[in-house]
Amino acid sequence: MSDPTARNRLDEAASPYLRQHADNPVNWQPWDEAAFEAARERDVPIFLSIGYSACHWCHVMEEESFSDPEVADVLNEQFVPIKVDREERPDVDSLYMTVCQAVRGGGGWPLSAFLTPEKEPFYVGTYFPKEAERNQPGFLPLAKRVANEWTQNREELEERADQWMSTARGELESLPDPIDVGDESPLLDAADDLVRATDPDHGGFGRAPKFPQASRVNALLRAHHRQSAADTRYGDAARNALDAMAGGGLFDHLGGGFHRYCTDADWTVPHFEKMLYDQAALAALYVDGYRLFGEERYADVVDETLGFVDRELGHPDGGFYATLDARSAPPEHPEGDHEEGAFYVWTPEDVADAVSEYAADAPADAPDDVLADLACARYGVDAAGNFEDGQTVLTVSASLEALAAEFDRSESEAADLLAAAEERLRVAREDRPRPARDEKVLAGWNGLMATAYAEAGLALDSEYAERATEAVEYVRETLWDGDRLSRRVIDGDVAGVGYAEDYAYLAAGALATYEATGSRDHLGFALDLADALLAECYDAETGALYQTPESVEDVDVRSQEVADGPTPSPVGVAAETLLALDAFDPDAGYGDAASAMLERYGGRAETTPTSHATLALAADTHANGLLEVTVAADALPDEWRETIGASYLPHRLLTVRPPTESGIDAWLDDLELDSAPPIWAERGAVDGEPAAYVCRRACSPPVTTTEAISEWLAEFRV
Repeated sequence: MSDPTARNRLDEAASPYLRQHADNPVNWQPWDEAAFEAARERDVPIFLSIGYSACHWCHVMEEESFSDPEVADVLNEQFVPIKVDREERPDVDSLYMTVCQAVRGGGGWPLSAFLTPEKEPFYVGTYFPKEAERNQPGFLPLAKRVANEWTQNREELEERADQWMSTARGELESLPDPIDVGDESPLLDAADDLVRATDPDHGGFGRAPKFPQASRVNALLRAHHRQSAADTRYGDAARNALDAMAGGGLFDHLGGGFHRYCTDADWTVPHFEKMLYDQAALAALYVDGYRLFGEERYADVVDETLGFVDRELGHPDGGFYATLDARSAPPEHPEGDHEEGAFYVWTPEDVADAVSEYAADAPADAPDDVLADLACARYGVDAAGNFEDGQTVLTVSASLEALAAEFDRSESEAADLLAAAEERLRVAREDRPRPARDEKVLAGWNGLMATAYAEAGLALDSEYAERATEAVEYVRETLWDGDRLSRRVIDGDVAGVGYAEDYAYLAAGALATYEATGSRDHLGFALDLADALLAECYDAETGALYQTPESVEDVDVRSQEVADGPTPSPVGVAAETLLALDAFDPDAGYGDAASAMLERYGGRAETTPTSHATLALAADTHANGLLEVTVAADALPDEWRETIGASYLPHRLLTVRPPTESGIDAWLDDLELDSAPPIWAERGAVDGEPAAYVCRRACSPPVTTTEAISEWLAEFRV
């Protein structure tokens, strides 16, 4: 049998990240049994590199080391080099990232790990330059030293690997002590901790680097809603974060959407990759910010973000792609090396040229130089710049009121001129070399995005709900076999098992899409996904929710993802969604499973709420109960949609059922329910007219006017 490690096998991969490395002189292997068997037969360590396609430092390490023949010779001769896309294999990433964080005190990507042939790590790190610099070890001498250590001190390295794996197994597989889940919500205590963790000067949490932390802001919004009459601390902290993220360099002020995070404390310079999950979390967050505070600028952020997602990340058949890269060729050198942020940054000369050259795309009643000066003043573009080489990341640096005064115009005139300048810059930017796109469609991330579109469909424009429908239907048709989910599809290539996050996020997205559209097909899909989640990843004896199904055998540790990371806690999302679905099928055990998860993991929401905000939100819903709004009608009346959908109702469960009992019977047949659940039973139309029923432990009478609905929503506000 030929040695699979004699060549680079990534040309067989569908993952864009893996294919980026298919031309490396390193004989990269995918994470598969052939590679593991080769390591055992050759009796050499594995070098494991984990990253993702939009990762800036992954690109840097590839260019410095993995494209270098000298490095390749060492890796090929002394190791079995394996490359993993963390977005395809979050379980592999979780295991070795846990080791890295335990050993190094931190992690990140690229994740670099040297493993025994049995896949146990004995040396871990992140990015390494080829040669030592700035107190960082060089990758080439490191690889040589590790190879020598393996030959000279193998027993010691294997003992270390055993210890590290024991540490990882203890952290990822051990179950926390359960708590009693009663009527006390952890929300306000969690919000107190979150307020203490905020940056009062610049908004958000902590110092540099600054991540969006949408779940934390969500918890502050809910706490403000609960306590606004007595305490505005929570609302102030939430507003500061929302305003800082939308006004700074995290947000793309020309194209919409959010970058991954900012490298500084004041939200000026981002890492420029754009991840689908960030767009989902932040669009949904700003929908709620709009609902709670009534700020139109938050609705504008939602519109611009969802417009970006549909335009730049939308799959033609309905789903959403995963990421846009941080790097692209500079406009002045379209064939040159890719640079981070090249697509997004400006100089005053760039602005002046764009405003002049693209004048026909947005005519304006002002000279070009005035428009250029106005745009520079608005977005802080000057000769010094705030980025590399005198370039500027656009940030909102002057209000419309200040611009109007500076340029001797009315505010409406200044706004019109600014809009024309922005359109010219936008069109000019479209002619620049574009960042690469990772065209993976991931089940779970599409669920998150469907939720954002569905909530925007309720709060802002019903057309957004249609886009949520397209995403859910695409994933259902492509990645769902009727019983189980696959993880991803790339250009028709379906692969990977569904993880807990895929089932939980997609079930939440399907449920939200049902709420926004009233289509029972989406509700049925959410129920099916909940069944599959419990069958694949849930242990009813312990209340544990595992990241991977039991069928996954190539990772030695079965982890639980409880904390919020770049994406929300799968446990928290699952618990919240199961609590809602229990209203439709009380005999399916969804409520019992949600309660058991919160009993098992709820202590973490109490002790470390800054890391477990999503879990705290689910526990709050469990403690306070759902705010059920049942509408008996052929469709949700537009006026009621505005009243219900645009209101901040954090525990809302909106269901539109058929107005007649015969209609309900047809639904029950389709959904394979034996009888009408309490949320639908005896809640029909009144004299042939739409009727609403508002319930939280107690219920309103049937109401038929918008005013009455508003009164009952206020009654059950919490």
